Amino acid sequence: MEKSKSKMNQIQAPTYGNLITILSIDGGGIRGVIPATILSFLESELQQKLDGEDARIADYFDVIAGTSTGGLVTAMLTSPDGHNRPLFAAKDIKSFYLVHSPKIFPQINGGLLAPVRRMVRALWGSKYNGKYLHSLIKEKLGGVRLHQTLTNVIIPTFDIKQLHPTIFSSYEVNRRRTLDAHLADICIGTTAAPTYLPAHYFETKCPKEMITREFNLVDGGIAANNPALVAVGEVTKEVYKKNPDYFPYKAMDYRRFLLVSLGTGSAKVEGKYSAEYASKWGVLGWLLSGGSNPLIDVFMQASADMVDIHLSVFFRALRSESNYLRIEDDTLTGTISSVDVSTKENLEDLVHVGEQLLKKPVSRVNLETGIYEPVGNGEGTNGDALRRFAKILSKERRFRELRSPNVESPGKLHAR
Repeated sequence: MEKSKSKMNQIQAPTYGNLITILSIDGGGIRGVIPATILSFLESELQQKLDGEDARIADYFDVIAGTSTGGLVTAMLTSPDGHNRPLFAAKDIKSFYLVHSPKIFPQINGGLLAPVRRMVRALWGSKYNGKYLHSLIKEKLGGVRLHQTLTNVIIPTFDIKQLHPTIFSSYEVNRRRTLDAHLADICIGTTAAPTYLPAHYFETKCPKEMITREFNLVDGGIAANNPALVAVGEVTKEVYKKNPDYFPYKAMDYRRFLLVSLGTGSAKVEGKYSAEYASKWGVLGWLLSGGSNPLIDVFMQASADMVDIHLSVFFRALRSESNYLRIEDDTLTGTISSVDVSTKENLEDLVHVGEQLLKKPVSRVNLETGIYEPVGNGEGTNGDALRRFAKILSKERRFRELRSPNVESPGKLHAR
């Protein structure tokens, strides 16, 4: 199954370079505005200072992984347009959220009956019917299938019929053709957060093998709200399967991994819930409290934090901490920490969070407390770190093009 890629624009295999480059984007509903803002900054650095206005995020990463809202961003960054270039530039994704979020998550008018309406909707169906989101995703992504992405993608979902994660992986699609679903269906599945949006059913068919596979999917955050570790695992499997793209990499070459992991923010510092408060909850309390869904919040945050903790230990053990950049803000409070409050004011506040996050010092998780703490070794701000990573990514891409027999005119990109 051949990928629809232009030889001049695709990222060349890691076997022609020095690094394996991975981008990971967490789930988090409308808080996807935060990583969208970060990605816009990274892409602008690549365009304005290094490789020209045609540069796109998908040109630089061997793997882009995304869960839930991050899965949608992943698809938008890697789906081909009519010229076999990414459907969306990074700067367009932020605009996508600002324009469409109010229609994806229509807000209930205030008043005394608002809490009652929310409770009724929670008891008798999903908070939102998803019709606008589903039609929008299908309109934007069209008939693009998993095998057609412009670089490798990994999008976790969870199959509630099998009670097992389903990972849509570019690496697996050639071996398991039933995974070659439309990206639109994959995105609808990975964004189907329980209680917020309805579960998604679809089928894939392989006429030659006469096989039909059904999928009963909900939000990928149930399995991996932070998909970075899933991405590392998928690449590792390719190494052991002796994929020629990764042939030179041995088990101890993990120091060659370059991983950028983008969170969507959390209210960790706020101390949102307490045992005393939660001890009085029944089923409804765990589903509806303070205008949010504590059960979903807890599951998603636990998943994301465990991955970050494991990866922090992993890169420290390899003495290659500088190859792992986690950008996350755990100081959100109140409405801004919600996944579905789509008022104009809140969306603008989320853009501001992303912009301010670029100015904050590079931080790493404290393995004891789980709180992000500034790194005091001269790494500067998150913006500084992204500028450094942009230079590394640009250099790696040019190096691969010079060595690759797949590029007709190597060295097309030149530093400005």
